[in-house]
Amino acid sequence: MTRDQASGEVSERELFAPEAALVPARPESLPVPDAIPRSPPSVFRPHIIAGVLLPKMARACRMFSRAVTAALALELDRGTPFLFVPVFLGLGAVLYYGFPYEPAFQPMIGGTLVIALLLRLVPARHQMTRLMATAVLVCLLGGLVAKVETWRAGTAMLGGEISTRLTGRVVEIDHMANGRVRLTIDVVATAKPKLRYAPERVRVSARKIPPALMVGSQIEGAVRLMPPSGPVRPESYDFSFRSYFDGIGASGFFLTGPTLSAGAEALSANTKFFNGVENLRNAIADRIRVHIGGPEGEIAAALVVGIRAGIPEDINEAMRRTGIYHIISISGLHMALVAGTVMSLLRVMLALFPGFASRHPVKKYAAGAALLAIAGYLFISGGEVAAQRSFLMLAIMLTALLFDRGALTTRNLAISALVIIVISPHEVVGPSFQMSFAATAALVAAYAMWSQRRHARKRAPPAGTRSLPLAILHKGLGAIGALLMTSLVAGLATTAFGAYHFQRVSPLSLIANLAVMPSVSLLVMPFGVLGSLAMPLGLDAPFFYVMGKGLTIMIAVSQWISERSPIDGIGLISLQSLILLTIALVVATMTTTWLRILAVPFALAGLITLTDVRTPDVLVSEDGRLVGVAIGGEELAVNRPRPNTFTIEDWKRALRTEKIVGPIDSMKAGNRTPSAGGFDCHDGLCIAEHGSGAIIVHAMNRNIARQACDYASLIVVDDATVKNVCAADPPLIVTKRELAKFGSAAIYLSPEGQKAEIRFALSEPYRPWHMQRQFSREARGKPPYKQKPSLAKKNVQTRYRTPRSQQATTKHMTGD
Repeated sequence: MTRDQASGEVSERELFAPEAALVPARPESLPVPDAIPRSPPSVFRPHIIAGVLLPKMARACRMFSRAVTAALALELDRGTPFLFVPVFLGLGAVLYYGFPYEPAFQPMIGGTLVIALLLRLVPARHQMTRLMATAVLVCLLGGLVAKVETWRAGTAMLGGEISTRLTGRVVEIDHMANGRVRLTIDVVATAKPKLRYAPERVRVSARKIPPALMVGSQIEGAVRLMPPSGPVRPESYDFSFRSYFDGIGASGFFLTGPTLSAGAEALSANTKFFNGVENLRNAIADRIRVHIGGPEGEIAAALVVGIRAGIPEDINEAMRRTGIYHIISISGLHMALVAGTVMSLLRVMLALFPGFASRHPVKKYAAGAALLAIAGYLFISGGEVAAQRSFLMLAIMLTALLFDRGALTTRNLAISALVIIVISPHEVVGPSFQMSFAATAALVAAYAMWSQRRHARKRAPPAGTRSLPLAILHKGLGAIGALLMTSLVAGLATTAFGAYHFQRVSPLSLIANLAVMPSVSLLVMPFGVLGSLAMPLGLDAPFFYVMGKGLTIMIAVSQWISERSPIDGIGLISLQSLILLTIALVVATMTTTWLRILAVPFALAGLITLTDVRTPDVLVSEDGRLVGVAIGGEELAVNRPRPNTFTIEDWKRALRTEKIVGPIDSMKAGNRTPSAGGFDCHDGLCIAEHGSGAIIVHAMNRNIARQACDYASLIVVDDATVKNVCAADPPLIVTKRELAKFGSAAIYLSPEGQKAEIRFALSEPYRPWHMQRQFSREARGKPPYKQKPSLAKKNVQTRYRTPRSQQATTKHMTGD
């Protein structure tokens, strides 16, 4: 009798094979009769395999189901569903902005009400159903919040290029690294010609400004205004989207002036207050530049007051290549260092009065002072998304400290995300929001896991049992290890977003962050805080001097590592890969149980589909003037000798090309033949040959384009008035009118070069931030507007010395 039989229990084998249990067991001592025939051994017995595997699989499924149920119950008890509220709220905003047309208010509100009603009707015992319905409801609310913001913005945007005389009031002043000054102006009036649908706010640059110019001054001058540009290529950053929500209706440059003019309009108290804040920011930045000077002074101004327009481009590029550009963007590092410096300084000062310190909660006093300090820092620094998120998290933690409450950092992150999404939902689709919250979520989750493991292990011996050298060594190694893990975790969490938005990675970012963080943490930020506090007393010079030396170390390290970075541009990555990696990051950082392992299959799928994207063979700018052809050997052929720098840099990273091949004129006499080394341009006609054998042509007008109808595979015509360029069997033709209506274009050629597919950046019906495109002369098939001779002459002299549209200001707007 077996042990199970003796105890009266049914064995596992009998449980899963009841028919076999009915046959009595034969004693082992009795021989098997010879009369009973034996079947020959079978190599494959399906019924036996099924009888063994299926019960085990069923038991494994039941065990897995019970484990998942228990883990979900534990997650519910810990309040994990609340952490997913901003995730689904942001998802609703992303889906709204990704719609091919503008959704109406009525169906969005109706759908929200229907889901809310169904949620009320679902019984409480159906918990999973209620959670799923809640997720759908929150997603709809996210889309509704984004819709409300779009309606509230309602920015009036210029339809086409025009020169006019502008009178306006200065809102912002940015001194650029190239010596020019960029002004953000509220438009008061326009003249010669008077714009019927003038934008309310524009951003224009000037070579010089009057010495007495300040925020709030009224100025006037002749300007060349251009509408906000679209993406430089399909699926890239949309500048019209950003300008719409920033309230910028046009950009351009001064043809003459600006000059100060008398303002007759009375300013409101609110306007006067914000003008005073902007003037204070500029005054602090000027004082910092006086004490530090050079590129270090510009970076110091960016760290203290958020003004970073004057940082030289080579230093910006070095910091991007090394992955330390996040230091320039005011974020959690800066907020934490400011709060830590103020708290430490105040506690040390109060410790000098033992009687007071022993009778009062000096730690709470220091926390309150730190809260006021970071609020002022947020206010004076411009309030970017990363700074808002950092302020909200630290404010919640410091407030919890004031009331003797525990600060749940993951909840702080969720609350700060909720606030930002509700206030500015358009930030969800931007790289700043995504990278900031990805890095913070990963760091919080990693710290939580490390804390759990530390408490589970045996405690280390007290510091008093170690000798002083060992204690110092232990602290130093711990600080280095913490810095290493922080850089590694944050870098891994943000790599996918940086690669998708900017087509670049920083392979040596870990080394660069380890090298520069000591100077930033010990010299730059603490002495910057001390210098800011000492500025009203006029004692800030020594502190800013030390801060400048720390920045000198940071710049030298970033440039040295940048020169040794092996790669930079990585080409396009697929959208589905970014979505899968984002899901993996959310699951890994938001869950608190073994359910974290569910992030692994999503991460693997994201890595597998990373390069599952087709790279375009030809790119065309939205103005129809620039064409880029990938000709192999990591070379990009362009049809203009001096193309737009920002556009070319973006195309190079997207196509993974390193060398730009400019146009040549090889025609001397006779018939023309395309050059294998790039574009061959003569008399308004440029010809290039793709590696597939396709002939790419750029023509200035219809008559010139007709010369290439017999042999061209693609013709780009820089003329909005053309129709029916080629009569019989026409090739693929892209006109300036199509580009004006639908933005930049990407062309995909077949391997044989016989067929081509074109994808535009935009489509109809337009979203609100693209409505202005339909009013341009090019989109209506009309020739360019002819100006008066005097104004046109000045425009021609200035036009090609100034970067076109707001692409020249992109790095300031996107933070990259």
